Amino acid sequence: MVNNKILGLVLGLSLLLLVCSTAQQVKGHGLEKTTYIVHMAKSQMPPSFHHHTHWYDSSLKSVSESAQMMYTYEKAIHGFSTRLTETEARLLTARPGILAVLPEMRYQLHTTRTPLFLGLDTDPDLFPQSDSVSEVIIGVLDTGVWPESKSFDDTGLGPVPSTWKGMCEEGTNFNASSCNRKLIGARYFAKGYEAMLGPIDETKESKSPRDDDGHGTHTSTTTAGSPVQGASLLGYAPGTARGMAARARVAAYKVCWIGGCFSSDILAALEQAISDNVNVLSMSLGGGMADYHRDSVSIGAFAAMEKGIFVSCSAGNAGPNSYTLSNVAPWITTVGAGTIDRDFPAYVQLGNGKNFSGVSLFKGDMLPEKQLSFVYAGNASTASNGNLCMMDSLDPAKVAGKIVLCDRGMNARVQKGQVVKQAGGVGMVLANTATNGEELVADAHLLPATAVGEKSGDLIKSYLFSDPNPTVTILFAGTKVGIQPSPVVAAFSSRGPNSITPEILKPDIIAPGVNILAGWTGAVGPTGLAVDKRHVGFNIISGTSMSCPHVSGLGALVKAAHPGWSPAAIRSALMTTAYTQYKNGQKLEDVATGKPSTPFDHGAGHVDPVAALDPGLVYDLSVEDYVDFLCALKYTSSQITTLTKKNLTCDASKTHRVADLNYPSFAISFETGQGSSPGGSTAVKYRRTLTNVGSPGTYKAISSSDSDAVKISVVPDVLQFVEANEKKTYTVTFTGVSRPSGTNSFGRIQWSDGKHVVGSPITFSWA
Repeated sequence: MVNNKILGLVLGLSLLLLVCSTAQQVKGHGLEKTTYIVHMAKSQMPPSFHHHTHWYDSSLKSVSESAQMMYTYEKAIHGFSTRLTETEARLLTARPGILAVLPEMRYQLHTTRTPLFLGLDTDPDLFPQSDSVSEVIIGVLDTGVWPESKSFDDTGLGPVPSTWKGMCEEGTNFNASSCNRKLIGARYFAKGYEAMLGPIDETKESKSPRDDDGHGTHTSTTTAGSPVQGASLLGYAPGTARGMAARARVAAYKVCWIGGCFSSDILAALEQAISDNVNVLSMSLGGGMADYHRDSVSIGAFAAMEKGIFVSCSAGNAGPNSYTLSNVAPWITTVGAGTIDRDFPAYVQLGNGKNFSGVSLFKGDMLPEKQLSFVYAGNASTASNGNLCMMDSLDPAKVAGKIVLCDRGMNARVQKGQVVKQAGGVGMVLANTATNGEELVADAHLLPATAVGEKSGDLIKSYLFSDPNPTVTILFAGTKVGIQPSPVVAAFSSRGPNSITPEILKPDIIAPGVNILAGWTGAVGPTGLAVDKRHVGFNIISGTSMSCPHVSGLGALVKAAHPGWSPAAIRSALMTTAYTQYKNGQKLEDVATGKPSTPFDHGAGHVDPVAALDPGLVYDLSVEDYVDFLCALKYTSSQITTLTKKNLTCDASKTHRVADLNYPSFAISFETGQGSSPGGSTAVKYRRTLTNVGSPGTYKAISSSDSDAVKISVVPDVLQFVEANEKKTYTVTFTGVSRPSGTNSFGRIQWSDGKHVVGSPITFSWA
């Protein structure tokens, strides 16, 4: 089941595409430094140098002791990039073996709002050069791809990476020429689907990689879409649309069809993606909660991890209930959803003068500038659930010419508007019930409509039921940015604890997943309804399906900056640098409760890609570590072989503990005191190893807990690193007193050297 169809409008992205140099003021000196690309004549390297990078470094140090090589190049050019003053650049030009010292030109993108919201515009010099990012291949398993989308424009991209082993598979409405240097591959997998449901109906969907649904195009362009100026949905969220890793390559694997996604097709696609040499896998699908050795996504992801592929999956859209997560294997990065600071307000103005704020993406003939008759759907239907505006449930005699209030639930939000319109209604107010609370998701409705939260809906209904002649109008305010607080955890985002292994905290992280603008199919309108004949190049939808490709793209950026990092190191960098507070110091909120969110909701916190590029320390994991984890779960040899494809047995002489998996978070389970005296305590010990990926430094530990019932002891609490990749191990003991069953509390451990903060969330549960 695809974690996707939470259709909702998303945030307007006002963007400019500016071409400018990377000039910046050097603090405290008043000297302007600019990024330069230094082209070297490698054939002129003096014999005294045994490696070209040594020669490059010596040449640079001859004109500037402080300048550092940002990147060295071996294939695109021979040379390196660095930051120099104009005088230093002129001096370097005169050095032997220098072909040219050229100022770098860069695109500074204020893009689909999420790159701006995530800080990707803060300092482009922090991020990898386009040459390195364009070597990263992101495989997307989804509903296919619409290759004509402007987001797949390959202008400026060099040749397809030589590591690529895939192909562009032909099929219905899809040719080999549909691929290019951006969309470098596309395949489809339908044998499992057809075995279950019969031949694909090619009058309804293409038996090819072509995306007739829209979801796959949206996720793939979110993760790596090329910049597109003038993008919007019907005028909403105008600006430049751009994926997270805009220079990365995309390979699309169509595994989802009208009837769903089948595990045999998913495994076949994962097999192919691994063979094709993708570097990142993005899967916005899930739904299974089986043990790791029985879940196809888990099994395929394990194989991908073994090959060094970073795997990002959606957490699911079953929130805000607990234990609703999908894709919880520790070798998968599990992504929940948050909001961004953009909204699409549409106001309900009642006849009594009161106004209520809602959201909408409606574009079309507006309502007349006057109050119109207002009716509650439950009073305009003979059906028992008439308030929900189900198909053919409304009485046209009671609805014609009026605005109708429908309750949310059962059928799609946009379909309710279709029902109102077909019954002769001219507008709709869609009211949340307790299930969705105050969460607002915008939709491109077929008629003037707005969605309001539960509290507003109750007040509007009170007016409807008490006024003998209720009237209303809806006012649309377009796109607004700077909405605060943001982010907040989306109500639909699936929550922990982890139902498979409670000792592994999931989700790992949250990322933008509400009202996200990205590319769309040309096969259906923005609502996806058959009656919607509008065609749009971009759509705004919501779900953890949208947050997953954000992290996939950000993982690609980290991969490009640190190509030698393992998938676990990339995940650790994203997790330990995530934030859990707003700039004012207040904790992140959960829209479902209106209260601070917890690690069961947001995992390690909201992703911060700028910080993730320089995390200082990482919690790394190898394949052998995961095998030890499986042994700790008491997996049999056959179950382990299912995941690892190797004939392995657990070493009986070795103590295997789930607590020792080197994960960047902690989930502690205490037993409530059956037979223990009041005030009795239990101590559990965890071991972790940190790897230095930054400069030498001394890190000190700070621990905290929101409950006096738990004591945290870190030994040692100071770690000194003197070289890169150096590893240091520490233990942490959690001592908890007896508390009632079902109690949860939370804490945090942070290691800091004064520059980096390496944070880990902690959950405490009493079973």
